[in-house]
Amino acid sequence: MKIGLFVTCLADLFRPQTAFAALRLLKQAGCAVEVPRAQICCGQPAYNSGDAKDAKTLARDVIGLFEGFDHVVAPSGSCAGMIRSHYPELFADDPDWRPRAEALAAKTHELTSFLVDVMKFRPKGVELRASAAYHDSCSGLRELGVARQPRALLSAVAGLELTPLPDAQSCCGFGGAFCVKYPAISNAIVEEKAKAIESTRADLLLAGDLGCLMNMAGKLHRRGAKVRAFHVAEVLAGMGDGPAIGEEA
Repeated sequence: MKIGLFVTCLADLFRPQTAFAALRLLKQAGCAVEVPRAQICCGQPAYNSGDAKDAKTLARDVIGLFEGFDHVVAPSGSCAGMIRSHYPELFADDPDWRPRAEALAAKTHELTSFLVDVMKFRPKGVELRASAAYHDSCSGLRELGVARQPRALLSAVAGLELTPLPDAQSCCGFGGAFCVKYPAISNAIVEEKAKAIESTRADLLLAGDLGCLMNMAGKLHRRGAKVRAFHVAEVLAGMGDGPAIGEEA
């Protein structure tokens, strides 16, 4: 099975170890993985801003680059949701590109969903003595139904205690360009999220989207909290004892 790994912009620019963790997990699951060097943004920022023209330009490049794989996997419910849910909408009136968009959408997956639902994968030999709170990112949860899959995988990590996070399904306030357009509202939302995370007294904050994690980690840091943030793939790949998000510098 040939898998195309869609790295995502945030992983490429800010947190490469998330992509390396995803690569490691996919190989452990028995996949042959390729990472196309020419890959670019999925087009979601343009799409969410109403710029359909540029979103289509980017989407065509992604479709052309990834349509030859058996499956496309992204360590991001946001990017996977864009390809899976919105590419067909973008090309709804285009008889040439709509079938190609729909074909790619049908075989695009968020990482933990692919590992659990398609590969029936369960990590082995991973240990991390810590407690963790898990945040359900909006796109993964609401567009793709990702909720039980990351928790099922984390349950296989020896020594890791999952601590329930109050309102785990509530938005963190990031929302891509939302946090730029409406900073006061975004800040108020992430403030409440940070308080909820701190109330768990967990050592770690985990999630499946880097945008959410960077937003929450930044607020936790400004509040002086000691919670360390990691992408769920990093913990599952045995990289949960390295630098947390925001600690790289």
